[in-house]
Amino acid sequence: MSRSRTETRSESGPSRGENWHSKDLEDVYDELDTSEEGLDAEDARARLEKYGPNEIEAEEGVSPLQIFLEQYTSVLIWVLIVAAAVMAAIGETIDAGIIAGIVVFITLFGFAQDYRAEQSIQALKDMSTTETIVRRDGGPVEIDVQNVVPGDVISVESGDVVPADARVIESSNLRVDESALTGESVGVGKDPGVLEAGISLAERKNMLYKDTVVERGSGRAVVVGTGSDTEIGQIATALEEAQEGDTPFQAELDRLGKVIAAAVIAIVTVIGVSEFVLGDAEPVQVFMTAVAVAVSAVPEGLPAVVTLSLALGARRMAEQNALIRRLPIVEALGSVDTICTDKTGTLTEEEMTVTRIATNRETYEITGTGYDVDGEIRQDDERVDPDRVTELLRCGMLCNNVEIGRRENADGGDGSDGGHSTSEGLTYLGDPTEIALFVAAQKADLDREVLNEAYPRIGEVEFTSDRKRMTTLHETPEGDRVAYMKGAPEVVIKRCNRELVDGKIVELTDERREELEARNEAFAEDALRVMGFAFRPDAPAEADDDIEEGMVFLGLQGMLDPPRPEVRDALAGCQNAGIDIVMITGDNATTAKAVGAEIGLESSRVITGPELDEMSDEELADVVEDVNIFARTSPEHKTRILQTLQANGHTVAMTGDGVNDAPAVKNADVGVAMGIRGTDVTEQASDIVLLDDNFATIRDAVRQGRRIFDNVRKFVNYFLSANGAHVLLLFTGIMSGAGLVMTPIMFLWINVVTDGIPALTLGVDPEADDVMDRPPRPPGEGVITDRIVSSIGGIAVSITATLLPLFYYHNQVVGDLILAQTIVFTAFVFMAIARIGAIRWRYGLGPFSNNRWLLVAIAITFTLQLLVLYTPLSVLFGVTALGLIHWLQIAGVVAVFTVLMAIFVKVQDRFFDRY
Repeated sequence: MSRSRTETRSESGPSRGENWHSKDLEDVYDELDTSEEGLDAEDARARLEKYGPNEIEAEEGVSPLQIFLEQYTSVLIWVLIVAAAVMAAIGETIDAGIIAGIVVFITLFGFAQDYRAEQSIQALKDMSTTETIVRRDGGPVEIDVQNVVPGDVISVESGDVVPADARVIESSNLRVDESALTGESVGVGKDPGVLEAGISLAERKNMLYKDTVVERGSGRAVVVGTGSDTEIGQIATALEEAQEGDTPFQAELDRLGKVIAAAVIAIVTVIGVSEFVLGDAEPVQVFMTAVAVAVSAVPEGLPAVVTLSLALGARRMAEQNALIRRLPIVEALGSVDTICTDKTGTLTEEEMTVTRIATNRETYEITGTGYDVDGEIRQDDERVDPDRVTELLRCGMLCNNVEIGRRENADGGDGSDGGHSTSEGLTYLGDPTEIALFVAAQKADLDREVLNEAYPRIGEVEFTSDRKRMTTLHETPEGDRVAYMKGAPEVVIKRCNRELVDGKIVELTDERREELEARNEAFAEDALRVMGFAFRPDAPAEADDDIEEGMVFLGLQGMLDPPRPEVRDALAGCQNAGIDIVMITGDNATTAKAVGAEIGLESSRVITGPELDEMSDEELADVVEDVNIFARTSPEHKTRILQTLQANGHTVAMTGDGVNDAPAVKNADVGVAMGIRGTDVTEQASDIVLLDDNFATIRDAVRQGRRIFDNVRKFVNYFLSANGAHVLLLFTGIMSGAGLVMTPIMFLWINVVTDGIPALTLGVDPEADDVMDRPPRPPGEGVITDRIVSSIGGIAVSITATLLPLFYYHNQVVGDLILAQTIVFTAFVFMAIARIGAIRWRYGLGPFSNNRWLLVAIAITFTLQLLVLYTPLSVLFGVTALGLIHWLQIAGVVAVFTVLMAIFVKVQDRFFDRY
């Protein structure tokens, strides 16, 4: 369990603001009091004590004792505890024991579920890398990542996660994927040179950053920052400073509990005074009756049924590849009216395939899908000689940093059978776009090892988001030099003054530039991600920006990232449920619009990042209601879109994966992190982690959220209507002079057998047939609606109107108070079961179908009631055995009550919404 930042650091580490990238290595060593041989063990231990563990997480975990004590923060629980104490004080130990048992059940059940949720959160933290290699006492040592300290010299190689911020000492073809931190989709080459002080984070080629991933090569570096003093740690610390408020559902439950507690005080007072003034019972009996009504009026089952519903919903979602980090968020997701989603990997497969290329002045199709190298080059449905496109595909393979190897799973197993596997069982390591280019070249029988031997790489100009291109420098078989470039088509074309046509280099005219731009647009309109390619046969000796001038254009490659098969239906399901889907992507506007059309996300207008930058907040607030696609965006744009939607009154779910997405995910009403390509920081900022990065999982979570809220509403309706009936029946009996319709122990028993076991089973009810056909709940609508309020009153009146005459007859006419109370007592239990059937019927479910636990609960309730009536327990409860005529009378009043409820529901349908 991690400690807080104040606990782990007695002194701040080396300043994160230091320009480590602009200093000579000797100066870096001096400031860190270390050397290229690293630290000795004793010095490392002292620094660990001084600076604290190398961990980002600053939130203190919740202990089991804290989880248990939190169960007693509910007002409802304390009302029950006070009631039990009072009953015990007046000598009613059995009643006190029953109440205490209820309290114990609720608290233990809540503890079990909350503890399970906390364990799930801790499991997320354990997903990160835990070991790394450092130099201690002059030699390499493998240590826990948390024990890395400033001044350590670390060794990294392909596949490693960088354990801390560090200055590169030496590099052997070292390349690091920093997309999670900088947003760059292509890895960055690293070397130990000295750089200018003012350059951006993405341009610091002599620095390594915590939690970035080494794509290839190896190297050593000296640690300059650990834990919260790293770049990624600063982002995480800023997120932890944000206040994490209750969900609307939690706030509503808290408000409901306080309202009921206040009402209980008023009810008990009125009944107690009325019985004492108007009735003839002893003061102790009056007080016991008031306490019994108070206990039955407190919804002690509410925390349990809510926890049960949320826990079961979370379990179902886990089975559907969604990990819930906070249980109440399941319900919040059910009330979302807008989902902002990434495109790549969430709506699409994230398995790029080159399907179309344009070279010379011809267009070709490439068959095959995914990373299977079986495929061929075709034109007009006929196979063509791959030599026609060899130069273009060679460029895509040489200007490429894909590696082929084996990836080890977290459990130590071979992960070579993953989605990036080759036909030989190996794994492609690298960016999906580069993998697609690599596979396309293999379909033309190009071999990377042969090409690397013939055209060894001697230099590289890295890709950045500003440059939008990458260039590599190679030696040719003849001993000359050639440069290959790939990048955004418009950027590549701009740097070309020639093109390759039928093996000859010719001038690239303005007319041809327009034709190439039109072809690029045509590719994009077919939902292809397009890249341009060029080469320079007379390349200079150094790989710098000058090498990228006077290039020869080779052609275009269009890649298809196919939509997930289930996405169209998932989108349609959300839209049918009144949820707006907003796609936010880094692709160009034409591709984004085409992908949107393919998956059913139509948008008359696509807004790009540059357009967003030009808009005022007021202008964006107007257009955001009508725009479903945002293209060429950055993480900062995502946050602005989110804030604008929220300001317009929407409840928003936001997906994200990279570190820079974390603020948007954290500030969303429901933050959704990607479990496959997401970072630890984003996962920790989120409420839900998608283990399959699939949009359909969000749709399933929406369904679960709505189902859960429906079930809570059923329970609240059922429970509060029973409470109202208890109070009205008792109060009316006293005020009318009929007498005490039920004894305190009868009220308590009804509270256990009807408001306990059967009510809890409503939490596992399946969803209504129309759960995804309704609009989201209005933001201000709570658990209790006007319809539920009317139900509480209507059912209370119906029960009182049917039971009070029966009680009056047997008490006043027959003259048998015990028989009268027994009949009312038993009839009330059966009416409770009838209420459950009526409530479920309103939600499109059979009265007692599709829920085997409900049937079991009803059977248990009936059995317990019969035991009370026909065993020695009857003496304890003060009841008498009922005969056939009495059962017929009970059946008659229950039937009348059922008819009254059916009529009442029809009347409600004319004045209220269905739920």
